[in-house]
Amino acid sequence: MTAAVAVQTCRTIPDRVREWAGLDPERVCMREKRFGIWRGITWRDYWEQVGLVAHGLVSLGVGPGDRVAIHSENRSEWLYTDVAAVAVRAISVGLYSTNPTAEVAHLLRDSGARVLVAEDQEQVDKALAVLDQCPDLEHIVYLEPRGLRGYDHPTLMPWPELIERGREHAAAHPTLLDDAAAARTPDDVVTLIYTSGTTGPPKGAMLTVRNVHFATEVLGVGPGLYDPPPNENDVTLSYLPLCHVVERAATIWINAGAGTTVHFAESIDTVAADLREVQPTLFFGVPRIWEKIHAGIQSRMSGASRLKRLAYGAGMALARRIGDDLVRHEGNHTFRTRALYALGYPLLFRALRDRIGLRKVRAAGSGAAPVAPEVLKFFFGIGVVIREAYGMTENSAVATGNRRGRVKLGTVGEPHAGTELRLDPASGEIMTRHPGNFAGYWGLEEKTAEVLDPDGWLRTGDVGEWVDGSHVRIVDRIKDVIITAGGKNVAPSEIENALKTSPFIKEAIVVGDRRRYLTALIGIELDTVGDWAQRRRIPYTTYRDLTEKTDVLTLVQGVVKDVNAGLARVENIRKFRMLPKELDHDDGELTATQKVRREQLHDAFDELIDDMYGDTTKFPGGDLTGVHS
Repeated sequence: MTAAVAVQTCRTIPDRVREWAGLDPERVCMREKRFGIWRGITWRDYWEQVGLVAHGLVSLGVGPGDRVAIHSENRSEWLYTDVAAVAVRAISVGLYSTNPTAEVAHLLRDSGARVLVAEDQEQVDKALAVLDQCPDLEHIVYLEPRGLRGYDHPTLMPWPELIERGREHAAAHPTLLDDAAAARTPDDVVTLIYTSGTTGPPKGAMLTVRNVHFATEVLGVGPGLYDPPPNENDVTLSYLPLCHVVERAATIWINAGAGTTVHFAESIDTVAADLREVQPTLFFGVPRIWEKIHAGIQSRMSGASRLKRLAYGAGMALARRIGDDLVRHEGNHTFRTRALYALGYPLLFRALRDRIGLRKVRAAGSGAAPVAPEVLKFFFGIGVVIREAYGMTENSAVATGNRRGRVKLGTVGEPHAGTELRLDPASGEIMTRHPGNFAGYWGLEEKTAEVLDPDGWLRTGDVGEWVDGSHVRIVDRIKDVIITAGGKNVAPSEIENALKTSPFIKEAIVVGDRRRYLTALIGIELDTVGDWAQRRRIPYTTYRDLTEKTDVLTLVQGVVKDVNAGLARVENIRKFRMLPKELDHDDGELTATQKVRREQLHDAFDELIDDMYGDTTKFPGGDLTGVHS
């Protein structure tokens, strides 16, 4: 596919859903759990509900260009609302279910949303608390009535009432959807996807009909995110927030483009159990998911019976050899890897993959941040070749991806079809140009001009380098690169990922800009370290209490020492301090996508940082100034 082809005829997600409803109306396109049972929703059901919601929104006064916000966990109504808004030329706006009240106020006010679809009492309460700050918000439609029956507010409306209004409106205006489709243009904005806000208030990235069409063709029809391309026999699990561009692509765009069957996880906390039940054929995980699965396996095995540990050890010995060979051969199996895998499959790999829910997966992807090579090699070894990809909200998640049989570990792959990519000669910043580049930030022309030049090139803010002239390696975010007092440039993310390879480390934040040496703030993985402490009869009460135990500090110091051994001297972590609490979105330490807000962390834990560069040790941590390989 070329960029020119992608621009000529732009099909919307409503167009694609309607087409599937005509071609294969009784086939299940999504499933969600109700009272412990998976309930199937057909393409006919999907399109019918989209139509009713679309008419319902118009009956509430929604017109072309108006914003419709969605504040909910992943569920079918999220898709109905999103696609319905596009069908009537309105603009959808997703909110994270974890957004605190202050952020809800900013997103609703900044977008000027007229209608909000809220999942339950918690989300309704947030909206009502800031209603006086959101003058454009006229209606709040709630999905779950529990706890809301006693509420009496003129803006509130239950979901069934919206559907009934839609039914009545459809009877009176039968040509509404056809008329809206005929008036649509490729430049219509279909959604605002707000950035994570690591450096300031979230900005609304405007994606158009053209942008989403291009992304759907690349990721859902061509061999973009998955290779071979997705098809109607593929099964996926939707668990990342739908207001994030990656999950929007995986759950809505690819589903409509390729006809996959989406399963909605009950919650982020049930992903492990849902994976085992669903056994998806396609699975995309952010690094935190892959790290958590990896850490969970190691933790369970350390507490398993002697026989299981022996079987695991024998199987992993084979897996390490398989992983090393696959890395050398860019993900291609050789006679040796096939033979070793045949030995390891009945011994360990089948049961292990079944246990983690990846027994049937044919293609696995990772993105949004780098993954430690050791974690990727682990999954390679058990038969799950994870292919890293790269994209961002501002380019509709389309930039690069590792192709089947052309996987280079440590890179994010090659530019997708129809994508131009170059590195800025001065800074090494990655720049992309293709029909998926966004229309700009909502109401922020100056901010748009900073990242999108007149020739259509998007500045991603990431520093990259070419590997073998074909693949791209991400060095780090430009703003995150550390320049030491000695003038050395250090990419903190690589060191942080090396530390987080340990099952005991959940967070690692490297510090050292304009300083004499590097230090780190470290947060433990509570479940793993807690289990480790219990097996050694180390009593503790809280997260903070556990981080202050001498044995735990020694454990973490060992991890840091091992990582230092593989780094250049200038990259060594000389001191570390333990974070006294788990980082939290509500406290402003993490974005809704679990990215660290470095500036806020530096402010919140400035005493710990000062302690690492002083002559005292007031807080729990370690000193490795004399350690170097």
